[in-house]
Amino acid sequence: MRFAKMHGLGNDYVYVNAFEERVDNPHELAREIAHRHTGIGGDGLVLIAPSRVADFQMLMYNSDGSQGEMCGNASRCVAKYVYDRGMTDKTVVTLETLSGVKTLSMSVKDGKVSSVRVDMGRPETDCEQVPCLLGSGVVRRAHIQALDRTFEITPVNTGNPHGVIFLDEPVEDFDIDRYGPVLEAHPAFPKKANIEFVNVLSRNRLRMRVWERGSGVTMACGTGSCAVLVAANLCGLADRRATIVLDGGELFDEWDEATGHLFMTGPATHVFDGEYAVQK
Repeated sequence: MRFAKMHGLGNDYVYVNAFEERVDNPHELAREIAHRHTGIGGDGLVLIAPSRVADFQMLMYNSDGSQGEMCGNASRCVAKYVYDRGMTDKTVVTLETLSGVKTLSMSVKDGKVSSVRVDMGRPETDCEQVPCLLGSGVVRRAHIQALDRTFEITPVNTGNPHGVIFLDEPVEDFDIDRYGPVLEAHPAFPKKANIEFVNVLSRNRLRMRVWERGSGVTMACGTGSCAVLVAANLCGLADRRATIVLDGGELFDEWDEATGHLFMTGPATHVFDGEYAVQK
């Protein structure tokens, strides 16, 4: 099976062209192929497939084999993949995901995509729609218990369910491996959740680290960066445009007041191509 290894700010996936390759069990293949020691290694598997409602379809699977609704970093890499390989000559394409159709606008330099602006659609800010059981309507900084600590969490859905926690301590010093998995699987999130831990550096600059549902700590999370912007704005901590600083680099996010849509802009990087012998 032929594949490409790509990443958005270090959020790395194995990309397979499902126009040409057949994948019978993507859940099992994701666990196998994403293993850092016995597989290719990555945060999961992404299939680029035909769509009846958009230019392309993205099916993404986390490293534990679970399927995710949306991945902002992966969507940018899909745009780079299809343009750089001549699958489209358009610099604006639509992408079907489990959280709806997204519009990807590409910046091209020397014939290759250098960055992508993704229309992420409107966020779900009502707690019931995240889904989250910590209240009704817009919930800001609800108390949630994890092990020996009580945190204040703001639930948002930006394609995936998220819980955003603003910390006073530096996120670099926070024990994300201890609290991340407990909060991900907390009963308050019936579909589990990505958990973001955030320092507010200014009203237009936020530092975040993420524990991703199904993958653990990753270097970046596009939907998570958007959730952080929304939560910070709802809590009065940030404006509607901000740079989000992640472990793997920076994303620029906007929450348009007129349309309610979120826009995320960042790079996409091709690492290498290869062939993988799928285990039988």
